[in-house]
Amino acid sequence: MEFVEVLIGLLAASVALAYAARHARMPAAVALVLGGMALAFVPNVPRVELDPHIALAFFLPPLLQVSAYRTDWTAFRSALRPILLLALGAVVFTAAAVAAVTKWLAPELPWAACVALGAIVAPPDAVAASAVLKTTRIPRRLVTILEGESLLNDASSLILYRAAIAATAAGSVSFGEAGSSFVLSALGGTAIGYAVGRLAIMATMALEDTLLEISAGVLAGFAGYFGAEAFGLSGVLAAVACGLVTGVRQHEVLSARTRVAATAVWDFIEFVLTSLVFILIGLQLRDVVGRLGAFGFRDLAVLALATSAALIASRFVWVYGTSGIPRALGFKRATLRPSHLAVISWAGMRGVVSLAAALALPVEFPGRDLIIFLAFCAILVTLVLQGTTLGWVIRRLGVVEGPAEEGVSPEARVRHEAAAAALRTIEHRLYNGRVLGLPDADMLRHYRQQRDNAEAMIAGHGLAAKRREARLQLELSAAHAARRAVLDRAGTIDGELLQSLEEEFDFDEGRLRRALGGDENRG
Repeated sequence: MEFVEVLIGLLAASVALAYAARHARMPAAVALVLGGMALAFVPNVPRVELDPHIALAFFLPPLLQVSAYRTDWTAFRSALRPILLLALGAVVFTAAAVAAVTKWLAPELPWAACVALGAIVAPPDAVAASAVLKTTRIPRRLVTILEGESLLNDASSLILYRAAIAATAAGSVSFGEAGSSFVLSALGGTAIGYAVGRLAIMATMALEDTLLEISAGVLAGFAGYFGAEAFGLSGVLAAVACGLVTGVRQHEVLSARTRVAATAVWDFIEFVLTSLVFILIGLQLRDVVGRLGAFGFRDLAVLALATSAALIASRFVWVYGTSGIPRALGFKRATLRPSHLAVISWAGMRGVVSLAAALALPVEFPGRDLIIFLAFCAILVTLVLQGTTLGWVIRRLGVVEGPAEEGVSPEARVRHEAAAAALRTIEHRLYNGRVLGLPDADMLRHYRQQRDNAEAMIAGHGLAAKRREARLQLELSAAHAARRAVLDRAGTIDGELLQSLEEEFDFDEGRLRRALGGDENRG
C-alpha cells in the first residue's frame, strides 16, 4: 500500500511542479529535479530508492520508442552524418576527457573506474533533450540532430561502460575485443528492433481494433529491448529501431481514429514517465550525500566542478573540432553555421541513463560512491545550467526557426497539393457518371476554396497568412459558441449524442489550434 501511496504522491508532485515550471517559463525537467531535491530533505517524506535495473528496463524502452516513433525519418537520414559524429565520436571523446581529468585529480582511482565515470556521464539524455527542446523554437535540422544523437548515444556509452566494468574484473581489456563487441551489439540490437517493429506492424494490420493496436504498439518497444538484452545485444538500439520502423509506417497502417487515440496515449505515457524520471533523480540526493561521509567537502566540490567542466568543454571541442569534416569530404551543404554549432555544444543535458548506470555499478567496484556522486553532480549541473539557459543562448545567437529559404511557406505548398488531389478525385467521380448531389457540391466548393487559399498564400505569403490567421480565429470562436450551445442542452439530450457531438467539436478545435500554432491543451 505504501508503494501505491508514494507513487500517487510523486505523480501529484510532478503535476504541480510541471504546472509551476510552465508559468515560470522554466523547462519542466529542471523544476522536477529541483523539486525532487527539495522533497528529499523534507521530514517524514518516505525514502524512495531508484532501482537502476528498473530505471533502465521500465523507463527507457517506451521513452526511446516514442522519441523514435515521432522522428521524421527523412530528416533523420539526411542528418545521419552529424548524428553519428556526436553519438559515437563525441561519446568516446567526452568519456576520455572526463576520465583523464578524474585520474589527474584522484590518482588513487584505477583507470578503469575513471573510464567508467566518463562513459556514465558522456551521453546527453534523450529524455532530457526532448524535455528541454520542447520549450525552444530552433531550426528543425538542429532538433533532428540533437534528438537523433540522444537516441543513439546511449548504446555506445553503455558498451564502453560495460567494457570498463569487465576491465576492472579482469585487470585488463582488449580494444579489439571491445570494438568487435560494440559492432555486434549495435548491429544485432538494431536487427532485433527492426524485426519486432515489422511484427508489430503486421499485428496492427491484423487486429483492427483501436485499443489492441495501441497496446501492441506500446508493448513492441519492451519486446525489442528485452529481446535484444536477452542475447547480450543493445536493447537501447532495439527500442529505437522498433520506434523508427513503426513510426515510418504508422500513416499507412493506422486508421485516423487510432492515430488520434495513439497520440493521446503516447503523450500521457511520455508525461508520466518523464515526470517520474526527473523527480526520482532529485530524490536520490539524500542517499548520494549520505554515502560520502569519508570525503572532504572541498575535495568533492573540486572534483565535481572539474568533471562537469570537462564534460561541457569536451563537447565544445569535439563539435567545433569536427565541424570541418563534412566540408573536407565534399558535403558542403551539410556544413552547420557557427551559431548552430554553439547551440549543439551547449545542448548537452544528462539524465536518467547516467544516474541508472552509476547506481548499477557492482558494490565492490572501486570508487563506486564517488562515481555516483560525480554522476549526480554532472546531471544536476547540465540540467540546471544548460537547461535553464539554452533558450537564452538560442535567442542571443539568433538561432530561431525562420521562414523557408524560398520565401514560401512549406505548409502552403503541401495544402495546395492536398486540395488539388482531393479535387481531382471528386471531379473524376463526377465525370464518370456519378450523381452530383448537394453534399458533393459542397465538398467541391470546400476543396476549391482550400486550393485557392493555398495559392494566395504562395503568391503573397505575408498578407495571406494574416488573413488566414484571422479566419481561423473566427472559426475557433464559432466552434466555442457551438460547443457552448450543445453543452447548455446537456440535461435535455441523449448522453451518447452529447458525447458524439463533443468529440466532433474536440477534433475541430484541435485542428484549428494546430493550424494557429497554439497550445492544444488550452481551452
